[in-house]
Amino acid sequence: MSRPGPKIPPLSVTDAQRAVLEGWVRRRTTAQALAQRSRIVLECADGHSIMEVSRRLRITPDTVRTWRRRFHERGLDGLSDEPRPGVPRKITDAYVERVIVKTLEEKPKNATHWSTRSMAAATGMSQSAISRIWRAFALAPHRSQTFKLSTDPLFIDKVRDVVGLYLDPPEKALVLCVDEKSQIQALDRSQPVLPMVPGVPERRSHDYVRAGTTTLFAALEVATGKVIGSLHRRHRAVEFKKFLTKLDKEVPAGLDVHLILDNYVTHKTPAIKQWLLAHPRFHLHFTPTSASWLNLVERWFAELTQKKLKRGVHRSVQALERDIRAWLADWNEHPRPFVWTKTADEILYKVAAYCRRISDSGH
Repeated sequence: MSRPGPKIPPLSVTDAQRAVLEGWVRRRTTAQALAQRSRIVLECADGHSIMEVSRRLRITPDTVRTWRRRFHERGLDGLSDEPRPGVPRKITDAYVERVIVKTLEEKPKNATHWSTRSMAAATGMSQSAISRIWRAFALAPHRSQTFKLSTDPLFIDKVRDVVGLYLDPPEKALVLCVDEKSQIQALDRSQPVLPMVPGVPERRSHDYVRAGTTTLFAALEVATGKVIGSLHRRHRAVEFKKFLTKLDKEVPAGLDVHLILDNYVTHKTPAIKQWLLAHPRFHLHFTPTSASWLNLVERWFAELTQKKLKRGVHRSVQALERDIRAWLADWNEHPRPFVWTKTADEILYKVAAYCRRISDSGH
């Protein structure tokens, strides 16, 4: 009969340690290994023997002994994995900082932005190391974005007015986003388009022949996504007045009409003002200058351009207009509204952040 081993002293756990261990066990995002080690310590702290814990958790006794001893010697830190053997880091924090500072604050002598190769040559590091550092800190010198801050003195008031219509439209009224997509070109490729075949995308000649232009006047109903459109060969106040008359006929008489539109000169001529006086149910809400992104109909124009116009081939303006009318009719069969989500305060906060960045950069 084997002699019993030495008696193991009980494992003591403070209230603070128990709270942390129980949190690691409950938390879903905790690594399974760490959660298992926490269970071992809690079971041992409750007075269970090594063999009992081994049976309850279905692990070997040696595993229980190891983590019990590690916790007894080093506390919570003892449950973490020890550093693994291997080659030490060659790229130190100082090298990483140097690459980041150079990327953000300097430019190469012969280019407008850094590439992985030029940065590797400038720092003496490998191209793959530069790529890893840039990915880790979300740096992309090859990418750029454009922006334009409105200088409209009534910018804040107009933003609040337009966004208020989107988020809290008035009762017994229709909110329409109105704009014109002018100079839509009827383009015919100089050579026939080659259709897509397996392994080869659709191909077309880079040059084209212009067959004329047309202008689409459109009013997007914010609530439903339905669009009222009208095509005209010219873009003047006369055509805009005709479009307003069409809106007046198609919108039920018992509803007020709130139009969101830009500051184009054809929207403010004496003839338009006189027409509005004769139709008091129409109310105009102007977006700030250089802020067409505030008009939801621009998003619908993007759909039209991407899905119909960008790759379209038209040998005449009449063919172009037929395609636009057909696409508009198809859209209105199953309209999809564009939902505005940002409040006016969120927009103004972001604009203020841009202004601070420009001010901090010294421009």
